[in-house]
Amino acid sequence: MKKKINLLILFSIVVLIALSAMQFYLVKTTYDYKVAQFRAEVKTKIADITNDYSDIDSTIFNKKDLLYRELAMNYILDPKTRNRIKNTILQNQFKKELTHKLQLKFEQEIPDLQLDFAIVLNKFVLYNNAKAADTIFAEKPIIGNKLYGDLASLDDAFLVRNYVGTTSGNTLNSDFKLLTEDALYVSVANWETIILRRMAMILCFAILSILTLITLFVIAIKALIKQKKVSDIKTDFINNITHELKTPLATLAISTKILERKDIRDNEKHFDNLVATISRQNNRLQQLIDQVLNNSLEDSEIELQKEKINSEIFLNSIINDFKISNPSIVISTEFKSIETSLFLDKFHLTTAIQNVLENAVKYGCNHINIRTSLVNNQFNISIQDDGIGISKSKHSLLFDKFYRVEQGNLHNTKGLGLGLFYVNQIIEAHQGTIAVISDLGKGAVFNISIPSV
Repeated sequence: MKKKINLLILFSIVVLIALSAMQFYLVKTTYDYKVAQFRAEVKTKIADITNDYSDIDSTIFNKKDLLYRELAMNYILDPKTRNRIKNTILQNQFKKELTHKLQLKFEQEIPDLQLDFAIVLNKFVLYNNAKAADTIFAEKPIIGNKLYGDLASLDDAFLVRNYVGTTSGNTLNSDFKLLTEDALYVSVANWETIILRRMAMILCFAILSILTLITLFVIAIKALIKQKKVSDIKTDFINNITHELKTPLATLAISTKILERKDIRDNEKHFDNLVATISRQNNRLQQLIDQVLNNSLEDSEIELQKEKINSEIFLNSIINDFKISNPSIVISTEFKSIETSLFLDKFHLTTAIQNVLENAVKYGCNHINIRTSLVNNQFNISIQDDGIGISKSKHSLLFDKFYRVEQGNLHNTKGLGLGLFYVNQIIEAHQGTIAVISDLGKGAVFNISIPSV
């Protein structure tokens, strides 16, 4: 049974992980689509502003073309100038002015987005007559090759478009063509927030779905564990009730057989002793049956027959009866509530207090101290014993149905585990409370509080 439950739990966890992974995949796919859609929108808006950024200020770009042509001609005349071409282009004199003009254009045309941009030089290729192309400069886009713009890094930027330009010229000995390639990169401030805002409904649905799955999983596992616990408790209960019933039944069987002997029937003393034994065992059987029947009731089904009683007389009668059946137990009392009147069910509350006292005896006490007090119209009964005590980790289980305190893995004391559960039912039916203070090896104190008249 335990193995099946463990396998079921494991399978449920695997299914939960698989569903969560699927949900994550769907959200991630949607996120990637939204990012691509957003970037396409930005590209379209920028394309509507200008297809060729040279139309921002034709004068500046004429200067740029003249600079490129001059550098190409210098290279043809003196190839040693190759190393200076890149630095000359990157350190152009119109960098700041063009950056400002482009930024202003973006702010005017796309006011809802905060853009940072960079135009990066990618290629500078020279074609001289029929000779093979001479690639003076060609690199992957890096921010260090920035021509214009205020972007500090390409890490969070995306490519909007490439601009290819051609320039023709001639030297004394030959004609040439120059091909250049620039790339426009854009970064949008808080673009993640924009994407997440667009995905708000999807994210809420995904999170709600995952939380619902986890909640249902936890509820199902708790129900499964609780069901297993109930099954174990029922099995334990059946074993215990069987053991408890066997003892008086065996005694009754033996006593009945002995009574069949003529010599026993003729001996009045032996006969009376056997009859008393049969009577006691019969009462024990009746008590066991009554205890099981009584504890099959719920809180609301306990019907109280309340009457007005004197607290001291009531408690002394319980203590005197208990002393008769447990002569070896020393009981001391400290009553600070003399002449207190209570309105309660005498039979049920007597059973509750007797169960607490018998429970103390079961768990090895030799001395019991009973104290009473009256505080704010609450009648308090404190029952303290010097038994083996109860581990603090077990306190929350004491009043559960069929629970019995274990020593190691064994139940060293007899009983059905119904006593304290029944006590709690009775006290609650009187609108009272019961609590325990104990630690292993230090005895236990049961505090009962019920309303006074």
